[in-house]
Amino acid sequence: MPELPEVETIRRGLAPVLEGRSIEKVELRRPDLRFPLPPGFAAALEGRRIDHVGRRAKYLVVETDTAAGGPILIMHLGMTGSFRFEGSLNLTPAEGRYFDNKKKTVHDHVVFHLDGGLDLVFNDARRFGFMALGEAGHLEEHPLFAHLGLEPTGNALSAPLLATKFAGRKAPLKAVLMDQRVIAGLGNIYVCEALWRARLSPRRAAGTLVRQDGEPSARLTRLVDAVRAVIADAVAAGGSSLRDYVQADGSVGRFQESFAVYDREDFPCPRPTCSGVVSRIVQSGRSTFYCPVCQR
Repeated sequence: MPELPEVETIRRGLAPVLEGRSIEKVELRRPDLRFPLPPGFAAALEGRRIDHVGRRAKYLVVETDTAAGGPILIMHLGMTGSFRFEGSLNLTPAEGRYFDNKKKTVHDHVVFHLDGGLDLVFNDARRFGFMALGEAGHLEEHPLFAHLGLEPTGNALSAPLLATKFAGRKAPLKAVLMDQRVIAGLGNIYVCEALWRARLSPRRAAGTLVRQDGEPSARLTRLVDAVRAVIADAVAAGGSSLRDYVQADGSVGRFQESFAVYDREDFPCPRPTCSGVVSRIVQSGRSTFYCPVCQR
């Protein structure tokens, strides 16, 4: 399932093409994806101008007719969701090239017909993705967003603030980092990689990173830096392509080529000063990869 870097990469690919365009028609080739599409979904978006393509956690957020309080289109990719452009683009070189990502067209479920003869096609073979509508000015109150925690890419994520969320927590560090109510958008791959960079065991109790006076320890500061860095590096690499994920231009991400521990069980730890071997354990039903020697 695409995690935050993949969704952010797709957002960056869609934004320069979509922003400023109008939605002339919304073609629904089925009434549902993972969930039924909202009543009046197509009618609410038709004739609207796309003002901004944003992201919250793992959701794409498309604001329309902002000045008039137009609806917000919320989209989640699920496991196999992807977009492609069809038609004439006339893009500048800086905006990049977009082409068919080779997905089977039988899985094209929603088509946004835009002005200028351009179509945005949503393809989802397994139909775990979904779309919803939000109200302008009240997005954070939407049921999909009301529980979400900090964005790991913004200024809000800091060691002192995370200390208030970790204090007294006996749950394993990996589980707390995966809790979307704590940090929104982090998934299994990037938590494993961040913990390796911070030299912290996924088994460690989260509360042990907070000093007795409630202030963050040096370990927690190191963890915050690692989370920021691994997300930034993954976005720069276009995300990770393990199975179905492709960018908006149909190309694959490259961050999987830089994995230190994820999916590298029995490989030597890549840290030059470490003699450990990457291990795999199961936590909360998910595979965790780490080095038991240098991650403490």
